[in-house]
Amino acid sequence: MAVLSESPWYQEILQQGIRQERLSSIELILEMKFGSEGVQLMPEISQISDLERLKTIQLGLKRVSTLEELQEIISSID
Repeated sequence: MAVLSESPWYQEILQQGIRQERLSSIELILEMKFGSEGVQLMPEISQISDLERLKTIQLGLKRVSTLEELQEIISSID
């Protein structure tokens, strides 16, 4: 009998939860750092499903000081 945590169904739900959490944290940081102008990037960022790409954006938000710099990061991971 397979362990639940090893099932594809469980893994898919887990991945969706991680993705939602990353998107939420990105949106929060964008709002805190750049205000409503930063949040305007969320429709574009929300289209990203790859967790590593979202992690790259999260980490990039720590070091960028402008939205243009963030846009460069987003463009570079496409």
